[in-house]
Amino acid sequence: MPHSQSSAQRGRVRLARGASPWLLPTVATAAVSLVRARRSGRWAAVAVPTTALAAGMLWFFRDPEREIAQGRVISPADGVVQSIMPWKDGRTRVAIFMSPLNVHVNRAPLAGTVTSVEHIPGGFVPAFNKESENNERVVWHFDTELGDIEMVQIAGAVARRIVPYVPQGTKVEQGERIGLIRFGSRVDVYLPEGVEPAVEVGQATTAGVTRLDRD
Repeated sequence: MPHSQSSAQRGRVRLARGASPWLLPTVATAAVSLVRARRSGRWAAVAVPTTALAAGMLWFFRDPEREIAQGRVISPADGVVQSIMPWKDGRTRVAIFMSPLNVHVNRAPLAGTVTSVEHIPGGFVPAFNKESENNERVVWHFDTELGDIEMVQIAGAVARRIVPYVPQGTKVEQGERIGLIRFGSRVDVYLPEGVEPAVEVGQATTAGVTRLDRD
């Protein structure tokens, strides 16, 4: 069932869990440089870039509330559909590329139980590159009303850490936050056999909002 939220809740933006290791040092450095810039012109030259970097980090790690859409399978990620590929076992892989400008909190594509969360070490080539198939990743499996659903979070050239929010055995609602990929990256969803994609290559997606399957 979709979550109901008030207008105030939907308008609220919080910071993503797992942002602290990057965000706190950046904000602290900016704060110190701003204080010292009041007494020294030399520090003013430092304060400008550090403050801009801190503002950029705050923007990157934003985690807005969403009104979750209805549909059997919804997008787990903000981004652009990079490819739609039929798989040998009858499934269809929908790959969503996330740029550094996108929200990087990922959401459950369906309601169900997390049956597996597997971290696979690998490289860090750009997520839009074909060789990203061998990048570091976290492979999720969900037991849902459509059966087993696989979702893969793939690290990119800058994204060196994937942060799962929920462990194996957790029951999740559709659109619930389940993890974070720091910086540019990719998320793949495998639609089960018989489920046709409702999106096209090049189409923008919003996590928890864009429906991936067609009636």
